[in-house]
Amino acid sequence: MKTIDPTSQAHRAGPPATTQNTINVAIESVDQPDVRGLIAELDAYQTALYPPESNHLLDITALKAPHVLFAVARDANQTAVGCGAVVLLDGYGELKRMFVPPEQRGRGIAKAIMAHLEVLSAQRACYLLRLETGILQTDAHGLYARAGYVRCGRYGDYPDDPLSVFMEKRIA
Repeated sequence: MKTIDPTSQAHRAGPPATTQNTINVAIESVDQPDVRGLIAELDAYQTALYPPESNHLLDITALKAPHVLFAVARDANQTAVGCGAVVLLDGYGELKRMFVPPEQRGRGIAKAIMAHLEVLSAQRACYLLRLETGILQTDAHGLYARAGYVRCGRYGDYPDDPLSVFMEKRIA
């Protein structure tokens, strides 16, 4: 797959952080201890659910690439309470690493992260977002559907895997 490689650091800044229920979402570096903790928690969750060949995780190094928008949600105490990313590819963006710890769910955090990433993607002329998630994550399926994502066929380099669900959304 060919990637879109923005040439300036301006692509990292994005619009001012969005706020929802005292949650601020902004583009941040993944290379922070609390953010790395979220990623480690997500990895543990995913590896407990699926075999290695069905886990399509981006590592910390990949999340630092210039064509990746990585967003962090923080509460009023500046605690990282969620994260997500969009990988800008040729013709679409892929939503990756969406995670909110179980104790933080139900507060609209994932919805705020997705909305922020959708705005940033559209600002970069990326009007189609796709994602792959697992069949066991039915809460995630519902979240994505409520946000306007619909099931689609396999895309990119993903193998034919009965444990995968693919979704996409056209954004304005």
